[in-house]
Amino acid sequence: QFFVFCHGLLQLSQLLVSGYLKSSISTIERRYGLSSQTSGLLASFNEVGNTLLIVFISYFGSRVHRPRFIGCGAILVSLAGFLMSLPHFITGPYEYDQSVASMFSNTTDLCQPGVPGSQGNLSNAGCTPHAARENHEVLLVMFIAQALLGIGGVPIQPFGISYIDDFASERNSPLYLGILFSVTTIGPGVAFMLGSAMLRFYVDIDKVTGDGVQLTNKDPRWVGAWWLGFLVAASLVAVSAVPYFFFPREMPKEVGEVLRIALLALHANTSYFPLVLLRNLRHPVYLLVVLAQVNLSAMVAGLATFMGKFLERQFSLTASLANMIIGAVNIPGAMVGIVVGGAILKRFQMSLRQCSAMCVLGMFLCLLMAFPLLFLGCPTQKVAGVTYSESSEFGHRALECNLQCNCPEKAYNPICGSNAIEYISPCSAGCRVVIINAGNNSVLNYTNCSCISENGLAGFAKPGTCGTGCSHLFLPFVVLSCLAGILASTSHTPSFMLILRSIQPEDKSFAVGIQFMLLRVLAWMPGPVLYGSAIDTTCILWEKKCDRKAACRYYDNNLFRQR
Repeated sequence: QFFVFCHGLLQLSQLLVSGYLKSSISTIERRYGLSSQTSGLLASFNEVGNTLLIVFISYFGSRVHRPRFIGCGAILVSLAGFLMSLPHFITGPYEYDQSVASMFSNTTDLCQPGVPGSQGNLSNAGCTPHAARENHEVLLVMFIAQALLGIGGVPIQPFGISYIDDFASERNSPLYLGILFSVTTIGPGVAFMLGSAMLRFYVDIDKVTGDGVQLTNKDPRWVGAWWLGFLVAASLVAVSAVPYFFFPREMPKEVGEVLRIALLALHANTSYFPLVLLRNLRHPVYLLVVLAQVNLSAMVAGLATFMGKFLERQFSLTASLANMIIGAVNIPGAMVGIVVGGAILKRFQMSLRQCSAMCVLGMFLCLLMAFPLLFLGCPTQKVAGVTYSESSEFGHRALECNLQCNCPEKAYNPICGSNAIEYISPCSAGCRVVIINAGNNSVLNYTNCSCISENGLAGFAKPGTCGTGCSHLFLPFVVLSCLAGILASTSHTPSFMLILRSIQPEDKSFAVGIQFMLLRVLAWMPGPVLYGSAIDTTCILWEKKCDRKAACRYYDNNLFRQR
């Protein structure tokens, strides 16, 4: 029982490390200028190290000192977590365009006629060869960390499960494994809550004092302390790893059948690796169920990675709130579904045919709930020069309203005009005056804006984005997506049963190993990359860094939602 407790703790903290990246992905994109395709590849890269080893590790499971192997894997995972946070410490402070001169820069992005090219150095300063190299180093470190995370995670689940199943009694084994599976589903939820907590702090909390930060977490340029969560999670893993070096290689079996285990072990050693592989892959039920799981898992992998980003963009939420919703509503919903599915199975003692009928029903109802989600959202807000050209409304004059300002094309400091149109920077709205709150140096509003005309007078603007005006659809979206998730996950346990009961008993652990490998290669790896690429195709304004595309500033929200 102590082993089950330790293993639950270790699985939880391991999932914290891998799940936390997904919760902070939109923040890391913004901080280091990554496209969603790149960040999707990063998010799925831990599966690469994992896949290369998982089958062999499962196969050699009975021949090694399993607890010690688990401990070594955990230490690798912990190392990977610390590595993930390293980029924060090797790069300089986060820089963003601002209207108020500060300790970082004396440039401003207001409209300053007659000062030719005054802002030429606004965003270009960050394009020295050193800065470009720094960005490559950041990506390299993160990809290495993700690969290590995958390799370290290999022995943890298969060895833990087989160790428990070998030494627990027949009666208790399902209970222990059930506890572990439920922890596995809580893990990501806790990771998103951790993300929600950490992203409330400013990224350079350790490098700048409070007054040096002029952003609030509602600002589209805000970057939260993404690296803090990795330090927390990695430390937890390190602590959880310790007891494993003290567990014995074998335990006295809880009262139960000893004979069956001996027979199984004997059989597993004599069965020949490729033969078993072929025998399982030729089994139609096994193959079809695994393919169904692959399709579902690819969707889950893509959603887990980018759902937060989707909520941020569609409903103008902060990253912190988006994570909170996913961690507190969507993931617990999926857990409820898994538990309910298992309970129905147990209550009605279902046959294999009933199991498959239950899977089909769950998926069909999930589709019904998810269909309206296609329509629950709003188009992107009006952004001058991006989603909206004013010339159509005011004739030709509007295009020239900021010509004499010499605006840098890269400035990004969104403001919301009194005409409810968003401008990429105060300069592009032709604003010449900024009004500052003397207390904390934050911007109250911008005035004398030549592009924002109200009744023939120059209008004013507030800092920050106008938002999508979609908040009324947020609650229905969360309710429907949560229900769809509950219904889809009722098929989790019955689909597992279909696999476990349709293959030969001595192939069981091997078949599960192959199943996990197929899920990784066909779902967890490509899923986030495909989703990221699809999201990238809906971008309408890219940030440019050193003349290459970096992170996306504005998406076409309707396309983003549909794709």
